[in-house]
Amino acid sequence: MRRYADHHRFITRSLKVGAVVALALLAPALLASAPASAQSDDGSAAAYWTRERERVQAQTRPARVVQRPTHLIRRAAPRRGYVREEGAVGASQYDPASEIEAADGTRPTPYVEPTAPAAPVQGPGFTIAVLGDNIGFMLAQGLQESFASQPNVKILRKARENTGLVRDDYFDWIKAARELTASTEKIDAIILTLGSNDRQAMRDGVAPVDPRMPRWREIYTARAQALASILREKNIPLIWVGMPVMRNERLSNGLLELNEIFRDAAGQNGATYIDVWEAFVDDRQQFTVFGPDLNGAITRLRTSDGVHFTRAGARKLAYFVEGDLKRLIERKAQEQRPADAPIALTPDGSQQIAIPLPAPLPAASPAIVIPVRPDKGPVLPLTGIAMTPGGELAGSPRQTDQRDRESRAIVEQVLIEGRPAEASPGRADDFRWPRKGASGQ
Repeated sequence: MRRYADHHRFITRSLKVGAVVALALLAPALLASAPASAQSDDGSAAAYWTRERERVQAQTRPARVVQRPTHLIRRAAPRRGYVREEGAVGASQYDPASEIEAADGTRPTPYVEPTAPAAPVQGPGFTIAVLGDNIGFMLAQGLQESFASQPNVKILRKARENTGLVRDDYFDWIKAARELTASTEKIDAIILTLGSNDRQAMRDGVAPVDPRMPRWREIYTARAQALASILREKNIPLIWVGMPVMRNERLSNGLLELNEIFRDAAGQNGATYIDVWEAFVDDRQQFTVFGPDLNGAITRLRTSDGVHFTRAGARKLAYFVEGDLKRLIERKAQEQRPADAPIALTPDGSQQIAIPLPAPLPAASPAIVIPVRPDKGPVLPLTGIAMTPGGELAGSPRQTDQRDRESRAIVEQVLIEGRPAEASPGRADDFRWPRKGASGQ
């Protein structure tokens, strides 16, 4: 009996210990999962299970998926450097403005190759070769859009990316100019713009020369002079376009020095120099991304890297070259136009073309006799009485008195008596019924 009592106390003690341990393990989970039930003033079991059911339903609801806007996804801009190798000169179709993303997530409008119009415009053929670096590529694109309505004007994009007059080991522009002038390709004008990649050290033999040293400027000036001289050997008109302002202040200061070298080289070799610096600065003469386009609307002209141009910027850059090119086109048209040929304007008014003279008319047949017009006509007296074609006097007293009586009768009837005048039969104001002259009358 005593053994049974001890066994019962052992089982009871074990159950109590197990209950305490279970409560200790479950207490944190219960407190974390149902904090509202512990703070509620309503201690009824119905309210507790109602809150528990709502908590379970809230946990089983599907999670809300948040999609990140695609315009916030950043893309790395292409690295600049002498790592890209192209094929023949002018064969590259690379547009740096289409790969650079702005800080606000927007991307500049990609360049679209202009299409030729359906109806060709008359005029002599004119070929323009555009030479230079990345800026030269964009200038050629702007010129293609500018002359898209004139298929007789051909733009040759002979620019090379990441090139200049410093790294002649990567691409030698002086050698390329000799090959271009020695070729049989027909070119009527050459446009040159470079320098955006030239603010770096160059080699004088084996020793490097810093851009801030006088020796660097001496070597660079000699190369610019040699390039302009070679391009002018065949008397092809040369237009040298200066560098635009850049966002980097140090780079812009260096380009101002290069523009002075370009201006002197163009002037000493009979070329035309075009300064575009002021066209892409604000009212404080500082770099600006936005500015007026050709229509005067404020738009984005430069890309986020502070160097390249958007499509609107490239079109504006080409605008400053159009005037000289159109004068060259007109001069060639005048050289090919006969001396006695008349002149007319193209539909857009940008170019004058020669109209072919009509073929001479055949000689008149001898059987056709053309009457000779007399120098003097018949003598007509000023005091004579006018006659009608039938020979009756137009102003006889009898007819004049009759017309006067009829006129006075109509005036008295309408204005004094207030009676309407009789309408002539068949006239629009004849409202008499039945109409006179109708069938059966």
